[in-house]
Amino acid sequence: MSEFDTEHLPARDRFPSWLEHGGNALTPSWVHTEQRETFRARTQAMELGGMQIATLAHPSVTVRRSAKLIRQRDPEALQIHLVLQGETGIRQAGRETVLTADNFTLIDTSRPFEGWRACTSGTTTAVVLQIPRKRLPLPSNIADHLAAVPFSCRRGLGGVFARWLVGLGQQAGELSAQDTDTVASVTVDLLSAVLSHRLTGNGGKPPESRKLLRQAQIRDYIRQRLGDPNLSPETIAAAHQISLRYLYKIFDGQGVTLSAWIRRSRLEQCRRFLADPRHHTRPVHAIAARWGFGDAAHFSRAFRAAYGESPIEYRTRILQSMSVS
Repeated sequence: MSEFDTEHLPARDRFPSWLEHGGNALTPSWVHTEQRETFRARTQAMELGGMQIATLAHPSVTVRRSAKLIRQRDPEALQIHLVLQGETGIRQAGRETVLTADNFTLIDTSRPFEGWRACTSGTTTAVVLQIPRKRLPLPSNIADHLAAVPFSCRRGLGGVFARWLVGLGQQAGELSAQDTDTVASVTVDLLSAVLSHRLTGNGGKPPESRKLLRQAQIRDYIRQRLGDPNLSPETIAAAHQISLRYLYKIFDGQGVTLSAWIRRSRLEQCRRFLADPRHHTRPVHAIAARWGFGDAAHFSRAFRAAYGESPIEYRTRILQSMSVS
């Protein structure tokens, strides 16, 4: 985890330094403040399994991300902005929303947006989660439905997700490298559930909304059965009473085939077990079988292709690094 605080910097350097090391680190934007001479800010940020999470505390600012800035650098990501203190305004996809504490919204980094943060007490605080779009598949026209839409944190799934994000921001420094993949997976699952619930709660759903909900339901079904060696596109289609062709259509455009996603998910679970000291006496082939790999040799080849080392080499390296630390 990285931390940045302007407290000990000369007054003239605080705002530009904060832009470089905190406020502008996730997504380059034009940022302005009326409190440049008295600017004080803090940022905590960490990588989380290919995602980034940051807690930002700073005075009032206005923000604009233009098409020109997007062309210069686009992480092709979705951002969740959770307001903890103060107010945040966001304008994107033809909508404008004002968020107070205990609300969050979604922003697409590939689209222009404008926004502001303000607080009468002098400091605004927000948690920002940035997820690569490929990690959380979301068709562009679905983003039109969800960008700059307010989500309440006071009840239901929104509350569960918000408390999870706040907890991540507070305990990020306590997570080991082995924990982050698991935590990232849970984060993606929770956010997927929140978005799917919002779409289904909007009455008449466009076809893309139904497709996204169906994806989330099937992914959840798959995750619960990764240890089943007979899990396959054929058995998944049969369980959901749809044709194999329609199943492939649901997952079309994800950048990876359904079979490859299942294999990758199994490998991630195996890697998590291999890095866990609680499983250090468990044979590699038993861990592979636990997560649906019936052929140990095939598992070893797939693991090396994905991570650049054999399962035994990975386990030895990780456990040795733990013993040294």
